[in-house]
Amino acid sequence: MAIAASPAWAQIATYAPPQNVVQLSATGTVEVQQDLLSLRLTASREGADPNAVQSQLKMALDAALAEARAAAQPGQLDVRTGSFGLYPRYSQGARSNDWQGTAELVLEGRDFPRITRTAGRIQTMTVGGVSFGLSREQRAKVEGDAQAIAIERFKAKAAELAKGFGFSGYSLREVAVNANDLGFPRPLRMQASGVAAPEAAPLPVEAGKSAVTVTVSGTVQLK
Repeated sequence: MAIAASPAWAQIATYAPPQNVVQLSATGTVEVQQDLLSLRLTASREGADPNAVQSQLKMALDAALAEARAAAQPGQLDVRTGSFGLYPRYSQGARSNDWQGTAELVLEGRDFPRITRTAGRIQTMTVGGVSFGLSREQRAKVEGDAQAIAIERFKAKAAELAKGFGFSGYSLREVAVNANDLGFPRPLRMQASGVAAPEAAPLPVEAGKSAVTVTVSGTVQLK
């Protein structure tokens, strides 16, 4: 009895897994000074009348915004509001008649002295937090440098593997590129949380460094 093979079965029967394919990865890391400062100012008010608490918070935030906007400069000092909340206070699981509210204002940019001086002139809010990072321009530049390093290492590793297995070279089959950055701990010469900024006195801050790492991974065909 003769049985004719279907086209699908013929494709399965003739399929052969790729031969002489190697999977590998390489990384490139560049360490760079953090050039972006984010300073969070907060205001907290409480009282029996929620409308009065809200009004007090609004006044504090409006005054801070007026001061911050006067010094704002795109990229160097950007101003934005953060959270604004009002909620009842509870005592031992029972609701009390008191209300508490908080408001936030964020000063962010690359001009550290401008940011800290502005924070020092704001008297209606206190410093709630300080953080550092990389600006978009700095990140793009550093990622490009790290990517170039990772690609060269990937190519060198692929050529070394091809030679080690007795092949004359290789061709690229597929590749993926991933980037991330790790911020190193940075020293602060003043405790940030809950500290009132002295009038016209810059808040002492000191940025650390970030390590930007790009990983290139993929497969190559040995030839």
